[in-house]
Formats: sequence, C-alpha cells, structure tokens
Amino acid sequence: MQKLTYAFAAVAAVALTSTVAPAQAPAQPASPMSFFVTSAGKGDGANLGGLDGADAHCKTLADASGVAQAPGRTWRAYLSATAADGKPINARDRIGSGPWHNVKGALIAANAADLHGDIIRDRSQMNKVNALTEKGLPVNGVGDTPNTHDIITGSDSFGRAVGGTFDTTCSNYTSNAATGSAMLGHSDRTGGGNSSWNSTHASRGCSQPNLVATGGAGLLYCFAAN
Repeated sequence: MQKLTYAFAAVAAVALTSTVAPAQAPAQPASPMSFFVTSAGKGDGANLGGLDGADAHCKTLADASGVAQAPGRTWRAYLSATAADGKPINARDRIGSGPWHNVKGALIAANAADLHGDIIRDRSQMNKVNALTEKGLPVNGVGDTPNTHDIITGSDSFGRAVGGTFDTTCSNYTSNAATGSAMLGHSDRTGGGNSSWNSTHASRGCSQPNLVATGGAGLLYCFAAN
C-alpha cells in the first residue's frame, strides 16, 4: 500500500508541474527604425543641397547604420521651405503619417497630430532620452560639451513654414553665408526660452561656425515617410 501511495504522488507531481509551467510566448520583434537625429551634419553649415540634398543625407546615414529597415523605406529630412511658385512647403507634410519609432523601437509619435501637439501639446516622446541618432546614441544637449542640440528645421512649432519675409531656411538650405538664418529646434527641449523640439530660435547665420556658435552642428531630424 505504501508503494502504491508513492506512485500516485509522483504522478500528481508531474501533472502539477505541467500545469503551472506553460510555454512562454515568443518575444515580439522591435519596431523598425523610422526616426533618428543625424549623427553628423553635412559640414557646410546650412547649405544642405536643398531639400533633395538633405533627404539624401538622411538616407545615406540610415543605410550606413546597419539597422534593419522596412523594404522601400523613403527618408525625409524634417524641413520646411518655399517652393519655386512661392507656396510654403511644410515639414509635417513631407514625413508621412507615422507612427515613428527610434532606433531602439521606442515610439516617438503615433501620427503628425501627436508629433506636433495639434490637439494636446506634448503628446510626442521627443526628448533627449528618445531623440537618438541612427547609431542609437543621445545628442549632446545643455550641460554637455560640446552642446549640439540645435536641429535645423526651418519650421514653426506646428511643423509649417514660418510666415513673413525673414529668412528662416538659409535660402532653402543652399546658403553657408555668415548672413541669413535658419529656424532651429532643441532635441533635448531645454534652453532657448521654450521647450520646443522644432522651433526654438533662429541661427545667427548660415555658416558652419554660425551654427556651432549657438549650440549646433548642422544636425537634422530624419523621418521615414512610409
């Protein structure tokens, strides 16, 4: 009788073990990179070769990053400008509909409305922690040396071309002169009198030294438009 009792206990233990230890679900893959801050500028101030040159710079860095990307991905620099017919070109209209994720898979914003706070301000996760380069590194900000948090955008806080006659795009990103200016945002959302990531203050000029002087290096925001 004692041996029979032990046999029943062993069978019960096996059944209990199989009940309390279900198979684990496979880990879900991270969302592919669809946003980054350029790890380097083009080195010629705000002369980016126009919008086409800026877009090409985003694609070059994305391709060189070694990060897996969705097939047929189209990269656009987050820049507003003025078309040949004088009509505004808005950065928010160039970058697709989202969602956008950084190189580590963290969600930056679900759509353009959240990215720009159209309905509720600060709906995006654009900040020093999440605004990473294509290499997965944070951008130097306030308190770092050198500070490179100035990002060229040419935009207002809603991602549109800035109205008026004052140059905010360094002649549509073709000038590296000491004169002129481009609107800048702060990737760490610190300093400059406001917390805007895309429209904090204008540059002192369009040359590389001008951009460096205010805390920049000619960096860009890059978004996947598809």
